[in-house]
Amino acid sequence: MIESLGTLRRTHTCGDLRASDIGQPVVLLGWIHRHRDLGGLVFFDVRDRGGLTQVVIDEEGPLLDEAKKLRAEFVVAVVGTVRARGAEVNPKLPTGEIEVVATQLRLLNDARPLPFSIASDEIAATEETRLRYRYLDLRRPQLQRNLVLRHRVAKALRDHFDSQGFLEIETPILTRSTPEGARDYLVPSRVHPGEFYALPQSPQIFKQILMVAGFDRYVQIVKCFRDEDLRADRQPEFTQVDLEISFASEDLVFELVEPAIAAAFRVIGVEVPTPFPRMAYAEAMARYGSDKPDLRCGMPIVDVSAGVAGTAFTPFREALEAGGVVRALAVPGFARASRREIDELTAQAREAGTAGLVWARKSAEGAWQSSALKALGEAGVAALVEAAGAGGDDLVLVAAGPAEGTPKALGALRLTLAKKLDLLKPDAFAFTWVVDFPLLEWDAAEGRWFSMHHPFTSPVDEDVATLETDPGAVRARAYDLVLNGSEIGGGSIRIHNPELQRTIFRTLGIGDEEARARFGFFIEALEYGTPPHGGIALGLDRLVAILAGEASIREVMAFPKTAQAVDLMSEAPSPVDQKQLDELMLEVVGPERPGRGQV
Repeated sequence: MIESLGTLRRTHTCGDLRASDIGQPVVLLGWIHRHRDLGGLVFFDVRDRGGLTQVVIDEEGPLLDEAKKLRAEFVVAVVGTVRARGAEVNPKLPTGEIEVVATQLRLLNDARPLPFSIASDEIAATEETRLRYRYLDLRRPQLQRNLVLRHRVAKALRDHFDSQGFLEIETPILTRSTPEGARDYLVPSRVHPGEFYALPQSPQIFKQILMVAGFDRYVQIVKCFRDEDLRADRQPEFTQVDLEISFASEDLVFELVEPAIAAAFRVIGVEVPTPFPRMAYAEAMARYGSDKPDLRCGMPIVDVSAGVAGTAFTPFREALEAGGVVRALAVPGFARASRREIDELTAQAREAGTAGLVWARKSAEGAWQSSALKALGEAGVAALVEAAGAGGDDLVLVAAGPAEGTPKALGALRLTLAKKLDLLKPDAFAFTWVVDFPLLEWDAAEGRWFSMHHPFTSPVDEDVATLETDPGAVRARAYDLVLNGSEIGGGSIRIHNPELQRTIFRTLGIGDEEARARFGFFIEALEYGTPPHGGIALGLDRLVAILAGEASIREVMAFPKTAQAVDLMSEAPSPVDQKQLDELMLEVVGPERPGRGQV
């Protein structure tokens, strides 16, 4: 029978008790984690978010009979006394030296049979099932640890920025649509039929307006929304630590952010050295084939174009004559790779757009081996290996082709090989600031320039003069904070000159009239004494996932959605009543409701 809690009050969490508490009377409240009936003896673990405590009932009587009826996830109150476990110590548990001998047991609620086991460390349920029963999944210690970690990281960040004079100020969730990049989530207005709010992709404009308003250091841990295709590190709603600083330079932003990141890492007991290194975008693309390089494994891509200039080897010669490059990747300790492994890497390189790979290495006997040995000769192969910076146990992979695509293809191979060789250690943390991004990128399909970051990013001062004559050469005062191959933050020094902002809009194909319609209030605000300013947004979900050692941000979010942007637990999105549609003067047209299971 289900009983009332009455006046019982928890004295300890289920993770608090130690040998020093032996003899104490206690009250524990929680869920049955595991239950073992040995006839005249019943053991069960009681669990709450603090941990586990073993409870024992070892005397015949009504209490033992009640205990035999308990099942997994029943909610109970246990009154009893702490005693030593003796020889039955469990060194894996903080409470493993003690147990509680129950003198009173109350069943506060029962539970249906579970769709999956919460007690097992290895969960067999599919992610779809886990998301459908998220309230059960969240009882698992791993997810509870992740959400506790998230809380502590958020608190550490808040405390740091508070100590540096930042004010946490809330910005609107219902705002206007200013689409530029990802799609907005739109919210129809009942009061203004035919008009819509948008959920913010970022508080960008509002935090800049706060700088105009004189709030010179702003911070907010804020929900943002983007209607975009999802991946392991993306969700339709996500949380970022949003900053803006008046009279900012890149150096000042870095000096304020780096100690905050260090404080977050102290939550898991890791000290990270500061300052973080910096790397130009052009260098990142050339040496790692990515603007978010994973630096844990080394293995830079080397330009060997000069070393093979004048070669008769056709693939190298044709690439260089066409204005391309020849790039090499030295793979440490992989000289004994099989031909099948090399063929698989060559196939991957072709899928990435290259004409193929040239490989080179020394045999176990010290002879040079290469797929281009006949064309290059032993001296040419030796020179190629030396130019790549390879050692005697390394395999050298060489690709020739366009200057942009060739490093990207080798960069993808680099990560494949780093994982294969176990070079990406989860307990290693390699930071870098990537700086000097291009301000703009050309979209051939649209036939116009787009902002690589957003249209409020300031160009580098000395490049402003070429903005209208050579837009593609203009560098941005933008910066990304990269950790282990993941962008965990991005920001820039902003445009505070209204005329320069108008010029940027025109370069993006946004005429003065359209700019006034979409951003008029913001441009007007810039005309009232706007200080130079800049900021950054740190991805809280991504940062916590890395700290928790999780591959997906879903594992550090309480209620994530699937890859189809569906909440399987609440079944959102869902149809609404016709009355609601009529009030909003909306009509639903289009395809049937899509499938929802994919995560």
